[in-house]
Amino acid sequence: MPLSRFSAAFVLLLAACGGAAAQDVSTLKKDMIGQWELATTDRSKTCVVTLKGDAAPQGFRLELEPACAAALPFSKDITGWSIKGLGDIVRLQSATGEAVIDFTEVETGIFEGLRTNEGVYILQNLAAARSLAKSMDQMIGDWSMVRGNGQAICTLVLTNTDAGNDNFQVFVKGKCDPAVTAFNPSLWRLDHGQMLLMSAKGETWQFEADDNAQWRRVPDTAAPLIMLREQ
Repeated sequence: MPLSRFSAAFVLLLAACGGAAAQDVSTLKKDMIGQWELATTDRSKTCVVTLKGDAAPQGFRLELEPACAAALPFSKDITGWSIKGLGDIVRLQSATGEAVIDFTEVETGIFEGLRTNEGVYILQNLAAARSLAKSMDQMIGDWSMVRGNGQAICTLVLTNTDAGNDNFQVFVKGKCDPAVTAFNPSLWRLDHGQMLLMSAKGETWQFEADDNAQWRRVPDTAAPLIMLREQ
């Protein structure tokens, strides 16, 4: 290919890439405008952030609820937000545009950011975060594990005591069936609509909801196990 034709093709390629990046930035900006929950991974400390589309020095405007400074002290340095990288980084920034914390999307509507020597923080759509919190609250308490025929084989207590990595403590209450005793669940969490029970040995039992008070172990077997919320 003659040099002039090569140069023209290269310029067109750059223009196409630049157009795609601009579109990605525009799309992400549109998706981000609204209310978000900034929180620790266990949601023990939370802060409501309202991202706005109005231009501000170095980026766009935002508002933090008054309780943010006490809950998350680093938020006092946040004065605006912007989109960085290839349109895939949401930056909460200082007045000079420096990153206070950068977030990348880990799943739809959920972003993770790391602050050195502090840990991971989550930025999540506020409505979704509150829905998750409500779901979590409904899970706390005593549960009966029963067989498919209704025979109770164990009672478990799901707590909201943080055990790290988005897990919470679970305790066995009273005498249990040998299979449950051997499994010895010590942790639990909600994950993509499933209830996970985990043992100290790294084993995991997965349950899916039939309704708000009944969860069935998956994959299903001829001898199913069901978790029932005790009233």
